[in-house]
Amino acid sequence: MNIEKGAPDMSNMLTQNPHSTREGDREKVLEVAIGREVRAFRRQQETTVADLSARTGISIGMLSKIENGNTSPSLTTLQTLANALSVPLTSFFRQFEESRQAVHTKSREGVEIDREGTRANHQYNLLGHIGANASGVIVEPYLITLSDKSDIFPTFQHGGIETIYMLEGEVDYRHGDNVYPLKPGDTLFFDADAPHGPEKLVKLPARYLSIISYPQNANT
Repeated sequence: MNIEKGAPDMSNMLTQNPHSTREGDREKVLEVAIGREVRAFRRQQETTVADLSARTGISIGMLSKIENGNTSPSLTTLQTLANALSVPLTSFFRQFEESRQAVHTKSREGVEIDREGTRANHQYNLLGHIGANASGVIVEPYLITLSDKSDIFPTFQHGGIETIYMLEGEVDYRHGDNVYPLKPGDTLFFDADAPHGPEKLVKLPARYLSIISYPQNANT
């Protein structure tokens, strides 16, 4: 596999199959959810698989299968694990029972809002909003349209991580001390705590998606 010089090697980062749980049946989803909770509780207590095996009498191989969602543990096994980890049995089903949110925003139906620092002819459409879930992360996607070449461009600075995906036009976008030329299809992924914003509108109109994610308590 050839990796372009200067580009990050993502071969070891893309380990999750985004379709794995969608294609599995409900029982498989439950197994995966239980396994994740068992692993999370074990790691919180800084307990190794070998230690947990010794405390419960469950083999290391079986514990590995449970944590990886490769087997359906019996209620007796789950009760044994719950006792060893000092957690309620029902806590293993927490992820499976959580409600999952989805927001569908049709074309041209995004809510137009004014963000702090917004200038004339800088249009921000909020495409949806999902508050903090179990991970404690809030996500806000925006469709941003810039159309006035003579306007003064604001510089933003806020907590979290931001991803920009260029749809139309060309923009020179500043992040900290660097300026990145963005053309349709380009992506910029950055720490939003550094000053950032459009430095120069090269080709108008310019439109891009801006997806901001941050911890629930970041703006409190």
